[in-house]
This record gives sequence, structure tokens and C-alpha cells, in this order.
Amino acid sequence: MEHVYIGLGSNLADPAEQLRNAVQALGQLPDSVLVGVSAFYQSDSLLPGQPRYTNAVVALDSDLAPLALLDALQAIEIDQGRERHERWGPRTLDLDILLFGDRLIDEPRLKVPHYHMQARPFVLYPLAELAPVDLQLADGRTLKALLADCPFVGLERLPH
Repeated sequence: MEHVYIGLGSNLADPAEQLRNAVQALGQLPDSVLVGVSAFYQSDSLLPGQPRYTNAVVALDSDLAPLALLDALQAIEIDQGRERHERWGPRTLDLDILLFGDRLIDEPRLKVPHYHMQARPFVLYPLAELAPVDLQLADGRTLKALLADCPFVGLERLPH
């Protein structure tokens, strides 16, 4: 099984409930085992005028191939009302493969490590709750170095 980290985000239709439902759905994926769930964090949207986002990271061990896992994640998004009208628009649920074992993936539909994660505290800090700080990404960067370059700014850790 490959150790996979998945980023979760929502800013529509009760975001915390969307994330709880997504965690439950991820725990039911075939050939996969839910290993851990970070705390939920809230932050402002990257684009002005959108509601605040709630984010988390899930650790999963999976025998699914990367694109099969991506398909499963997109099916969960659709089940939870995700509509893809605009790339950076508000969403009921966004599920992103952040890391897939030690693989470097560059496919038209999937880039791993997830692009821009190094600049997103709402990804890195929940990830750091689950992954060892000395984790080395497939592209050679370490989680520790990414955290050092991305301050904990604009995040609010939500109570359980």
C-alpha cells in the first residue's frame, strides 16, 4: 500500500459538515485504509468576495493507482454537490492528492506533489499534524523546509 495525503477544503453548504462527510467517504474507499485526520482549520479564501474555507488533511494507505484514486475523489466531490463552473470558484468540497508515497507524478490530470502546496499554510499545517516533519517529498523538498518558508498566518484551528 502507498501512503497518501489528501487535502480537503470547503467553503459552501456547512463546510465543517462537508469535511466530516468526506472523511467518512474516504474511510470507505476500496483497497484503502484511513490512517489519520488532521484538525480542521479555517482561513480566508485566496480570492476576495468568497466565504472562508475550512480545510484539513487526511492520511490514507491505498492500493489504488493514482488516477483511480483521483477518480474516486472526484466521485466523492460530485456526491457532495461539487459543481465545476470555474477553476477557483467557491465549492462544497475539494479533494486534492497532495502526496502519493514517494512518487513524482506529472500527468495532465494529476500533479504530485500538489502544485502550490508550498505556499498554502492551510495545507502544510494540517499535513504536519499527520506527517513526520522530516518527511522528504518526491521532488526533494522537505516538509520542515516548506513549513519554515510558510508562516502560520491567517489560519484558525477549529475546536473538535
